Amino acid sequence: MADARAQLFALVDVNNCYVSCERAMNPRLRDVPVVVLSNNDGCAVARSNEVKALGVSMGEPWHKLQDLARQHGIVALSSNYALYADFSNRIMTILRTYSPHVEVYSIDEAFLSLNGMGGLWDTPTAMGQDIRAKILQWTSLPVCVGVGASKTQAKLANHIAKKFALFNSVCDLSTMSAARMFWLFSRIDVGEVWGVGRRIGDKLRAMGINSVQDLKEASPRDMRAKFGVVMERTCNEIRGISCLALEEVAPPRKEIVSSKSFGAMVASIDELGQAVTSYVTRASEKLRSQDSVCGAVHVFIQTNPFRKMDLQYSNGLTVPLIVPTDDSRVLAGAALHGLERIFIEGFRYKKAGVMLLDLSPKSMLQGVLFDEARPREPAVKVMAALDALNDRFGRDSVTLASAGLAPRWAMRSGNKTPCYTTRWDELPKANAR
Repeated sequence: MADARAQLFALVDVNNCYVSCERAMNPRLRDVPVVVLSNNDGCAVARSNEVKALGVSMGEPWHKLQDLARQHGIVALSSNYALYADFSNRIMTILRTYSPHVEVYSIDEAFLSLNGMGGLWDTPTAMGQDIRAKILQWTSLPVCVGVGASKTQAKLANHIAKKFALFNSVCDLSTMSAARMFWLFSRIDVGEVWGVGRRIGDKLRAMGINSVQDLKEASPRDMRAKFGVVMERTCNEIRGISCLALEEVAPPRKEIVSSKSFGAMVASIDELGQAVTSYVTRASEKLRSQDSVCGAVHVFIQTNPFRKMDLQYSNGLTVPLIVPTDDSRVLAGAALHGLERIFIEGFRYKKAGVMLLDLSPKSMLQGVLFDEARPREPAVKVMAALDALNDRFGRDSVTLASAGLAPRWAMRSGNKTPCYTTRWDELPKANAR
């Protein structure tokens, strides 16, 4: 393996994650064109290779694919986030057996630091193939592995492992010859570089920088002058100079947003209040999970801008709190107060949401002299009990009454598969004959 003193990173990424999770629980979907749809079954957010081969792009509205779906037998499934999150947790647990230093980058991606582990494997490629085999055996999910001297190189290596079959899903740039790397980088569009978005990519191409190799050969100093220090770091990272450290603990969020479009149009403040309470509940759980408190709640509502025949209205209001808190009841009360201020009758609302603002560590919380709204020990225990019950028996097993029961506005998910791995009543059944 590489020199133990050198920086070495691996990026493990699940192929077509949502589709692969569905296929793991239903083998009949293998080799069948499958799409997983966004909230309210709106757009394609995951596509099997068979669907990609039909020219279906990411984010394609499902209603525009009906003819294609009938012609080719495309199976459309609603998003099953509980299932995908559980598979993700299992994969991250496996990866921690390969390295004690793991950065969970997204639900289907993780960086591993391989520093000091040179004696465990003959080559990084051998390690990558072992990771692939174990994850496939234990979860039935296919992954690709990219290895590089920096996180950006590891990202590029992972892309190469996906796109070039000769690598058998594992690509190691750290031991690759300069000539082979030049050949590969010259054939990859600059827009594939981690952190190079569409706008920056267009500007780079206008400058004659079309490929990854072009960006690698560009002067980091010139790139900094034109695009800033982030682009300078990107250029160095492509060259194998590590500038981005592994983030094993995700930094606390500076704001938390919870918002969804409704499954059915909403006209009453009571139903809007149920939705807002539900979103506050979800945001509050995330707030407590990072040991933060919230100093202000922003609530917003809007009609459907795509329905030109309807009257249009949108508004939002920020409600400051006297004392920062993580209590779902207090935060819901503030959001509902804001909702009452901005709600106007006569409109058909399509979306609502909340943002928790002015977040700070709970350890820094200070009370206000003579203020009865200060957090009390009973409130802390109530929230701890609420989280413990929901963690044990499933999300929303216990919730605020103002969130309603089986609301009409709930997100559409007409083709959602069971939560096979997280609900006792939806466990898969095996029939012996």
